[in-house]
Parts: sequence; structure tokens; C-alpha cells
Amino acid sequence: MATKPGSKKNESEKASERSSEKLWGGRFAESTAASVEDFSASIHYDSRLYRYDIAGSKAHATMLANNGMLSKEELRLIVEGLSRIEQEIDSGDFEFKKELEDIHMNIEKALADRIGPAGAKLHSARSRNDQIALDLKLYLRDQCDRFADLLDDVRRGFVLLARTYLGRVMPGYTHMQRAQPVLISHHMLAYFEMFSRDRERLLDSRKRINICPLGGAAMAGTGLPIEREQVAELLGFDGVTANSMDTAGDRDFAIEFVFCCTQIQLHLSRLSEELVLWAGSEFDFVAIGDRFCTGSSIMPQKKNPDIPELIRGKSGRVVGSLMALLTLVKGLPLTYNRDLQEDKEPVFDAVDTVSASLSMMAELLENLEFNTEKMAEATKTGFMTATDLADYLVLKDVPFREAHGIVGRVVGFCIEQDCELVDLNLGQMQQFSPVIDKDVYEVLTVDGSIQSRISTGGTSLQRVEEALRVAEKQVGIA
Repeated sequence: MATKPGSKKNESEKASERSSEKLWGGRFAESTAASVEDFSASIHYDSRLYRYDIAGSKAHATMLANNGMLSKEELRLIVEGLSRIEQEIDSGDFEFKKELEDIHMNIEKALADRIGPAGAKLHSARSRNDQIALDLKLYLRDQCDRFADLLDDVRRGFVLLARTYLGRVMPGYTHMQRAQPVLISHHMLAYFEMFSRDRERLLDSRKRINICPLGGAAMAGTGLPIEREQVAELLGFDGVTANSMDTAGDRDFAIEFVFCCTQIQLHLSRLSEELVLWAGSEFDFVAIGDRFCTGSSIMPQKKNPDIPELIRGKSGRVVGSLMALLTLVKGLPLTYNRDLQEDKEPVFDAVDTVSASLSMMAELLENLEFNTEKMAEATKTGFMTATDLADYLVLKDVPFREAHGIVGRVVGFCIEQDCELVDLNLGQMQQFSPVIDKDVYEVLTVDGSIQSRISTGGTSLQRVEEALRVAEKQVGIA
């Protein structure tokens, strides 16, 4: 019943007015509870998407104008208004309001307040459902490009170390037991390959990110005359999504991106584990620059490898972000559900954690020195050329399984005699196989072992130099 002029408004009408302040509030008779606003607001974290939200709105407005739904003057007002809002956010002068829930509503309400009816037209033919998917895709597309550069910095660190220590030897390990001698450069290039796959994986995920969702609207598309392809072209997308229902509920692209982040962080963690081990006195293989270590509050002699330890520890956060996203979507029916608001914090935390870890590791690699004498010394024990002796026998036409057994018995004899393979004389060797001749000693040396590993991807100096040249070219060093 309408209120008579001059009469007091009843509580229902007051609530209706407060509710109508929400851009979606026309249907509601009661204002949103303060506790609900606190619980459901996302502006405290999705405000970082403001540049993408504004870029998407400008492109959307341009498309609306091109299709007769905005006049040239309305488009001008919208674009200029959005630019002013962006400048205010940049300078810290913009007031984000929790009651407006998210970045979309904060910007749209501010625009409408400033330019009037033209601002209220901006949301034609779109929903917050496709709008947030757009913002997140634009954000993640930029992160893919930024991470590719960060990964290049880390890969470059391995290449420089490989070049610096080319020809120097170290023990390779399986099961954390000394296995075979390898070149330090070969070990560094193993990590180069790991992080190269990470880069390729990330840029491949970018292809699926770079498909424009705007125009899918709430979940069924729109009946208004729009051209989605115009928006896609303006924003640099490769195309538009094919199904509006899938568009509204899809977070595969975010999950895939965070998986890529997880894989990067796991590789950083594996590297960190080796650096922690190698820096300890039991190995003494590397010295990490003092600027990247800390001391003990009680033990004056300590130099702790805190940075690799922290990078290793932060892998738990990134794995947790991936698990959060997987759990988030596992039971969601089509299409959009408010649960999906919870996608952004895991994404943002993964981005922040991995980018910081990559930056720190790139710096650390520049301040890493190998104790080449200690590493070379470690290759002289542990029967590390036993496999070379087996290969020697195979080349003498001994079946490999038989050769394996012969060498096993030779190693057992050496353990009894407390000596290494190279310490046995020819007569002792021939007790185990008459085909062994004096040329056997050429393959029992560390250098001989390394130079024999000529298969593609092997640790011979020739193969490592070839791989190093390829890696240098990839990171722009050649």
C-alpha cells in the first residue's frame, strides 16, 4: 500500500529502500544482515582484480556502443569514468565498500553515482558470473607471462652454473646412495629440464585461459544484440567460449594454472632439499652466500640454509591451494554457485608464494659456489664405476645378467679387502672372469666412466656441452 505524502514510512518500506541500494536488491523486502555482509564479502581480496575488471568493462561498453545499445556520448562517459576510478584506485584514494560485496559492484556503483544513467547501462548483456570469469582469466593470462619470465631467470641460473663448472665431477645418487659419477653441469641441466617443462606446461595452460567468457551472461547467454567476438578481439583473446552454461561454472582454467604452480613449487622444493643436504657438513658440496643464510640465536657457529628450507616449506601452501580448488568444485552442479567465490584466495596465494619463491631461488643460484674438490673426492669411493665394469664385460660378449652377477661378486670381494675396484690387480680381477684384460682400468676411472656415457642425454663431456649450448640459446646467453 502506497505511503501518503507526509506520512511516516513503515519498516518494510525502509528496509526496501536499504535493500534497493544493492544493485541486485529490487526483489528484496529486507536489507542484508550485517553478519551476512561480513561473511559473504570478497572485496578485501578480489580488489586486486580492479585493472582487469575495468579493462573488461571498457571493452564491453565499446561492444555495446558498436551494436547500438550505447550512444557515443554514453560510451565516452563510461570510458572516462572508468579511467578516473582506475586512477583513484592506483593512488589509494578510492573507497572500497564491504556492503557492495565485490570488485564488480564497487566499480559499477561508483561509476553510476558519478555519471548517472549511462553507468547503469553498462551491465547490459553480462552477469557477474561471466564478469568474474573474465577478470580471473585476464589476471591469470598476465601471470602466465610473468611466471614464464621468472622461470627464465631460474633456468638462466642453472645454465650459468653449468658453464662455470663444466668438466667438474660429482657423485650422482639413486636412493640417496652414491651411484655413478656425473658432471656437475649435467646435474644442473637436469634442473634446467625440470623448469623448462614447467614453463612449457604453464604456457600451454595459457591457451585454455585465453578464451573469452564474457557474453555467457548468468548461464544461458543473452537475448540482447551483442557480438562476443568483438570483446574477445579488444581484449586479446583467441576466441570465445562455446557454451554459456559451461562458461558460468567453469574453473578448470584456474585449477590447471594452480596445478602448474604446484609443479613449479615441487621442483623448487626438490632443489631446495638437495641444497640443504649439500650445504651440511656431512656433504659440504656447496656454499650458499651469507646474504641468503641466517645464524642461530644460541649457537654462534651456525650458518643455516633458511631460504631453501623456507622454499621447501612453502610447497605445503601451494599444494594446499590446489587441494582447496579441487575440493571446491568436486560436487558443484551446473552452473554458477556461490561456492566459486572461494576460488580466488587459493589462486592468489599460489601466485604470491610461487612468484616469491622463484625470485628468491634465482638470486640464490647467483650466490652459490660448489666445493669441486670435495665433490670429486666423493666420486672415488662407493664402487661408482661398477656399472662401467659390467658394461665392459658386455662388450666382451658376456650376457648382461651374467656380467651383473660377476661385478656383484667383485664388489663383495672389495668390501672384504676394504678396497676400491681400481685397487685390484689384474690377477684378482681375472679370478672372476677370464675375459677381463688390462684395458679394464681405462673404464674404472671416474673420467673414463663419464666419457663413456655418450648416449643422447648422457653425462659425457661431449653430450653435456651439446645440451648446454642448446640451453644457452633458449635463455638468450649464446
